[in-house]
Amino acid sequence: MNRHHPTAIRRSAVIAAAALAVGAAGTVAAPGAGAATPAGTPKLQLITAAPSVTVDRYEGEPGVYLDLGTYVTVDGGPLELRVTRKSYNDPVVATQVIRSGGRTVTKTLPQGLVKDFSGLTDFLKVSLSDASGAKVSDTTQSFCPNNRAGRIRPDAPATSKYPGGCSDNPFTLGGVWGVEKGWAAATSQSFRGNPVDLKAGVYTAKVSVVKKYRDLFGIPDKTQTVKVTVRQQSGGGQGLAGIKRSQKNASKSPQPAAHRPVGRAAVPADVPKPDLRALPAYGIAITNGDEGGAGAAPGKDYLAFSATVWNAGPSPLVVDGFRKPGAEKMDAYQYFYDAQGKQVGYTPTGTMEWDPREGHQHWHFSDFASYRLLGADKKEIVRSGKEAFCLANTDAIDYTVKNANWHPYNTDLSTACGEETAVSVREVLDVGNGDTYSQYRPGQSFDVSSLPNGTYYIEVIANPDNRLKEQSTANNVTYRKVVLGGTPGARTVTVPKYGLVDAP
Repeated sequence: MNRHHPTAIRRSAVIAAAALAVGAAGTVAAPGAGAATPAGTPKLQLITAAPSVTVDRYEGEPGVYLDLGTYVTVDGGPLELRVTRKSYNDPVVATQVIRSGGRTVTKTLPQGLVKDFSGLTDFLKVSLSDASGAKVSDTTQSFCPNNRAGRIRPDAPATSKYPGGCSDNPFTLGGVWGVEKGWAAATSQSFRGNPVDLKAGVYTAKVSVVKKYRDLFGIPDKTQTVKVTVRQQSGGGQGLAGIKRSQKNASKSPQPAAHRPVGRAAVPADVPKPDLRALPAYGIAITNGDEGGAGAAPGKDYLAFSATVWNAGPSPLVVDGFRKPGAEKMDAYQYFYDAQGKQVGYTPTGTMEWDPREGHQHWHFSDFASYRLLGADKKEIVRSGKEAFCLANTDAIDYTVKNANWHPYNTDLSTACGEETAVSVREVLDVGNGDTYSQYRPGQSFDVSSLPNGTYYIEVIANPDNRLKEQSTANNVTYRKVVLGGTPGARTVTVPKYGLVDAP
């Protein structure tokens, strides 16, 4: 699959109230007990949904990802955190937001407690013992408050306003995490963190919230015990990528206009427009042509990478494609909306084409982004053949920007990009969201076999031909420095930090 699906596990179906009701009620001390606690301060508890769980270990996998069925319940008021950074040279800052009557109270979490946008780091302590009582593992788990949340009682809000999942894109700029009052969020994210090397057998897990978080949120000091049965399964498991793909949201995609637009095309000057921005490349690695794949040449070295283009708003990017009878391509149009969401204009913006290749098989919008490898002097050396894309909201990049959509519809290829027989397609990049592709296939990655060792730059360009109308084009280009080394057939790549971001 060419698309990189790095982000957020979407919210599961509503958690059964009966399974989570145990231990959900009760009153706990708020932070700073003894002082006045604002009304609406959330009261958190750690509970288990069931006394035992079964996890499978597949042949060839390094271990098991522990999903122990533990949840954090929230009462008294919603748990809400805003997580931001001013730039890639600044640390991540997390702030708790408490709405008390007509007032909003904010509290900045201790510096260094939250290191990235994937969740509260080292939130849980998990100790595992075997059937004889001998300890076999001590580990920690991070907690994403947006993870698999659901109601724990019938009078709680029917839906959550908070996003589904936390972002693992290393260049995320802002996140919103939250659990509604009367809801619970799963503490385990299955594929995240390090797998635990457990053989088939029966274990006892002791799970507790780490003291620094108990003190911060006033969580009771209570350890939950879970019986864990590990089963050995033959054959390969889903693996990390498979788990991520299987848990993507499959909600219905927004529909295109019923007909090709009529009347004079116009780009209103006084309405909000999208602002496409390129993020630095990451996931950078050398791949070998001997590994195969379409276009691969044995003995060749390829520089592979992932790249994201996101929409900083304040308006979504909406592109509709319309197909003339018998035509192989669709004519594409960009639409514009006023502050109330009313369509007020449109303009032709190129074409869409059907990509029949395995792993694609969807409609691509042409010239959305371009990738180039530059020399140390930033002059072009190699250009990626990939410049047409199916637009989808794969990554939450900054949910703190104006008009950010915390619940985007088209979050994977199956919902966003249409079928071969389609006569029209709508592709959307919502405000605050990014679209990430991994350039790991020959023809998309850069052939570096004959390049000398030294310094290069991966250039990512959004809207390279300026076909799309934006608020600004001043932020459409980024560069990521890389250093090639090694010998032909065994090349290496070193990726320096980008500001404080250490993500090769």
